[in-house]
Amino acid sequence: MKSDSKVKREFEGDLERKVKLVNKTLKEILSRKDLISKELREPVRYALTGPGKRIRPAIVLWCCEMVSGKINRDAQIAAAAIEMIHTYSLIHDDLPAMDDDDYRRGRLTCHKKFDEATAILTGDALLTLAFEVLAKEIKSPVMAARLVGELAEAAGPAGMVAGQMADLNYEKKDADEKMLRYIHTNKTAKMFRCAAVIGGMCGGANEKQLKRLREYGLKVGLGFQIADDILDVCGTSKQLGKTSGKDARQGKQTYPAVVGLEKSRELAGKLAYEAVAALKPFGEKAEALRQLAESLLNRTR
Repeated sequence: MKSDSKVKREFEGDLERKVKLVNKTLKEILSRKDLISKELREPVRYALTGPGKRIRPAIVLWCCEMVSGKINRDAQIAAAAIEMIHTYSLIHDDLPAMDDDDYRRGRLTCHKKFDEATAILTGDALLTLAFEVLAKEIKSPVMAARLVGELAEAAGPAGMVAGQMADLNYEKKDADEKMLRYIHTNKTAKMFRCAAVIGGMCGGANEKQLKRLREYGLKVGLGFQIADDILDVCGTSKQLGKTSGKDARQGKQTYPAVVGLEKSRELAGKLAYEAVAALKPFGEKAEALRQLAESLLNRTR
C-alpha cells in the first residue's frame, strides 16, 4: 500500500506532465501565423503563456485518459480550447470596468502590460480562437459540434457570463447562500463541469459515465471557488499571484463573507467528498481526479 506522501508526489508529478502537455499544445497553436494577426500575437502570447495552474485543461486530459486509457489528439485540442476560454475570462475580469486588478498569475494584467483596448481585443481573440480550433481540428465533425456546444453553454449567458453578471450586480449588496451558490456555480463550477465532460467525450465516455463526470466537475469547481474565496481572506498576494483581500474591499459576495470561514471550510470538505463519491464507478483509474478534489482543501495559490 502506498504512503500518503508517495501518492501526493505521484499526483503532483502527473499534474506537472499534464501542464507541460497543455503548454506544448498551446505553443504549437500559437506558432501558426495564419491564426493570429501580427498586432495581436504578442498580447495573446503574453496572456496565454503566463504561469497558470492549468487545472481545467488537466481535468480534460485526465478524464479522457481515465475513460479510454490514453490521451488522444482531440483531448489535447479540447484542453487547449478550454484554457483559451479561461484566459480570456481572466483578461476581461481584470479590466477596470470589472474587478479592476493590476496583477494576474504573478505578472501585470493584460491591460496594464499593454492597454485596455488591446486587452479587450486579446480576450475576444482567445474566446473565438477556442471555437475555431475545436471546429477545425477535432477529427469528427459530430464530435467537434458536441464539444463546441458543451463549451459554449458553459462559457456563455447560461454559464460563466451569467455568473459574472450576477457577481457584479451583487457587489456591496447582501446576498444569501442560495444566490452565492448561483454566482459561483455559473462563474466557476460550470467550466469545471465542462472540462470533465469534454474530456470524457474525447475518450468515448457513455452517457452514464458522462453523468458521473458532470457531477464530479460541478462539485470540484464549486469547491475550487470556495477555496479561492478562503485564500483571498487568508492568503498573500505573492501566494495568489494577484491582489489579496480585494474581494472584501470591493464588497464581493464570497463564502467567508456570507457564511463565515469555518462553514466555508466545511462546505469545501463536503464538496470534495461528494466529488470523490461520483468517481466510484471508475475505480483506480480515477485516482488522479480523486487526488485533485482532495488537494483543493489545502490550496495555497
